[in-house]
Amino acid sequence: RAPPAPVRGSEGLYMVNGPPSFTESTTFQRDSGKNCKAVAFSKDGSLFGWCNGEKVNIVNVASAELLRSFDLPKAVCLEFSPKNNVLVTWQAYSTAKDGTAGVPNLQLYDLKTGKCLKSFIQKKMQNWCPCWADDESICARNVNNEVHFFENNNFNTIANKLHLQKVSDFVLSPGAQPTKVAVYVPGSKGAPSFVRLYQYPNFGGPQSALANKSFFKADKVTMLWNKKATAVLVIASTEVDKSGASYYGEQTLHYIATNGESAVVQLPKNGPIYDVVWNPNSVEFCAVYGFMPAKATVFNLKCDPVFDFGTGPRNAAYYSPPGHILVLAGFGNLRGQMEVWDVKNYKLISKPVASDSTYFAWCPDGEHIVTATCAPRLRVGNGYKIWHYTGSVLHNHEVPSNEEIWQVSWQPFPEGAFPARAVKYQAVPSELPSAEPKAAQAYRPPALRNKPVTASKLHEDEPPQNMKPQSGSSEKPLSKTALKNQRKHEAKKAAKQEAKADTNQESVQPSASQNVPRNPGPVVTSGDPEVDKKIKNLKKKLKAIEQLKEQAAAGKQLEKNQLEKIQKETALLQELEDLELGL
Repeated sequence: RAPPAPVRGSEGLYMVNGPPSFTESTTFQRDSGKNCKAVAFSKDGSLFGWCNGEKVNIVNVASAELLRSFDLPKAVCLEFSPKNNVLVTWQAYSTAKDGTAGVPNLQLYDLKTGKCLKSFIQKKMQNWCPCWADDESICARNVNNEVHFFENNNFNTIANKLHLQKVSDFVLSPGAQPTKVAVYVPGSKGAPSFVRLYQYPNFGGPQSALANKSFFKADKVTMLWNKKATAVLVIASTEVDKSGASYYGEQTLHYIATNGESAVVQLPKNGPIYDVVWNPNSVEFCAVYGFMPAKATVFNLKCDPVFDFGTGPRNAAYYSPPGHILVLAGFGNLRGQMEVWDVKNYKLISKPVASDSTYFAWCPDGEHIVTATCAPRLRVGNGYKIWHYTGSVLHNHEVPSNEEIWQVSWQPFPEGAFPARAVKYQAVPSELPSAEPKAAQAYRPPALRNKPVTASKLHEDEPPQNMKPQSGSSEKPLSKTALKNQRKHEAKKAAKQEAKADTNQESVQPSASQNVPRNPGPVVTSGDPEVDKKIKNLKKKLKAIEQLKEQAAAGKQLEKNQLEKIQKETALLQELEDLELGL
């Protein structure tokens, strides 16, 4: 059985059983209040919490037994620590009326006793939640541009500090000890921005960093650790593109490994970087980039392309939890087309369409997908669909037009809870019709409506291609200079062959023009520069007409103005004769 999915919206909060039943869960009692602000699962999926505008409730998912209830009517965010020892809640910060500092708004509770362990002041909602290592041995939060570390959930003592000039963001590595930290320091006064990797607790000076990468073009960065914690991908973006080429600012993609290696990932198409995701196997990543139609490419740890998916209407990529399937999708301002790929063989499995989707998530079983249309992103047509990756819609739920859905998610499961299954290509049976949208007819002006349609494309889509060197060929990939030289050499060769072919043709074909001799004898001048100029122009026009006649003879369709030119030939010949006789 697939896991259940909670649905939060104007109709309250309820749980839907996963495939194959899709009925509302009778174990979890629906919370019908219209004020459910946030929901959260624990990392292993065993606990579920929500705030409903009165209390923060925590239940055991399997039995729906209420474990804890906290009196926090203003809480708008909540999160569990990785091993379910601590519950964190956040509410908006407010100062007192007389302007003095407000009360702490970030609370950490011991889930076993219900006691408040610590309260902090956390003004911004962005990055509100402290970050834990997976075993909860350390917990970190960003305070006034430095990172504070606590050990073993003792929040009264700061065990360590990472102090650089102005740390604006940090990410802890996933997985087992030792924990590594990626920190971002924005550039100022002509100094570049940089990302550094450290191993906790070695923070003593720049020499202690595992790796360092600096760059100038960065107003903000996104840092993505791979699952094995061996490398970080950094998407650096500027708010404004100085060249004026892009409305989205400018993005670059950098690779930094914990062994000190770093590189700029070379993306072969200009334009925004929409999405970058690691394969759960930690040795490949996929980037979706470039002006529409966007390219998508899988790279290895050397930042060499492994497979290029060509171009298409897409701006997001999602690997399945086992990493055996990749979905490329175009949501937001695109039509919701999805391409489902078998990663091992790079074969296309299905091309479903989920129009108006604002949310996409893989089910932990690696077989099912949920797509949803949620408010406030879209206020109409709210609902969700559950799919099988082969393209079948297994369940479709739409809410009445006066209601909204705000959030849908899957219950998480520990890794390895679902066995890996072989990839299927045949669509699984479904009682619902396939979600093929009606093909939209392009607008045709009245004058063209009864005429045959001529296919015209604004751009040619690039086909997918395997970028791996063939196993049989032991050749190393060529360097940039070698490739350049090879291209030059090939171009020269082609030009030589063309020239050869031209001389052969000329010797075979007699001159096509009978009226105008190809090689007139010695050039005769009239002594009057004006007349010479006219003769020269007339000869030029006649030569152009000759070329047009040759094109027409070869079967090329000529334009109206070109046909008119050919009709003027006799008159031009007469004029040239008169001028030459007057010499």
